[in-house]
Amino acid sequence: MPDNQPQRRLPRRVRNELRFRPVEVLSKQWVANCFYRIEFGGEALVGFNSAGFDDHIKVFFPDPATGELQLPVITADGVEWKEGVRPAARDYTPMAFDSQAGRLTLDFYLHQSGLASDWAASAQPGDRLAIGGPRSSLVVPEDYHFQLYVCDETGLPAFRRRQQTISGSSIKLFAFAEASTGNDYLGNPAGVDISWLESGKMTLAAAEMLIARLDQIALPADDYFIWLTGEGEAVKRLSDYFLQTRGCEAERVRAMAYWHQK
Repeated sequence: MPDNQPQRRLPRRVRNELRFRPVEVLSKQWVANCFYRIEFGGEALVGFNSAGFDDHIKVFFPDPATGELQLPVITADGVEWKEGVRPAARDYTPMAFDSQAGRLTLDFYLHQSGLASDWAASAQPGDRLAIGGPRSSLVVPEDYHFQLYVCDETGLPAFRRRQQTISGSSIKLFAFAEASTGNDYLGNPAGVDISWLESGKMTLAAAEMLIARLDQIALPADDYFIWLTGEGEAVKRLSDYFLQTRGCEAERVRAMAYWHQK
């Protein structure tokens, strides 16, 4: 590369050892009238690592009938579950991890009837579940000049974690959440241009309307990052828009479906 050409800074993938860890509830807090913030502890958290702001861990829930918590065995052939029974699980982003205290914090978005949401609503100190992963982390530079984020409430914990360290000169968030809830949850982050797009409105039709607004935003040729999460069809449409219509580099656009409209 010629000396007068700037080095291209791209997100990099970090692999982690696969481990399954039993943890127990230490504390629980109601946050922004929308989330249960639950802090977990346990000796199994020794060595836990989460380097990416939107890392995913698998959260495995106890059997609702027996309360038994099943853990697999990792063998040379892969992961083996006792009697072939795999417990119900959901993906969550580690909102915070204190390695010194050995405490992991997850924020559970409370919505209308759901496995994780129902569990979080009734969880008490001492209750147990298990986590697996993250298998890998995507480490994204924090000081890209231009950064654009799209999410709904399910992505707010990852953005909350991200906002604590980002330092770009142009940062935009389009969030399908109520302004009062979002501002309470994020704490009115300084330096972030936020557009609140109302809760429950992340649909394919809404993605088309958002694209009309995105058309008015100039994107730099380099030094940018775009993060798209939420409902699957909407995320796919936005991803296609940035990659195909706007010609963005695939390495700079992270699109993750957090849930799918039934």
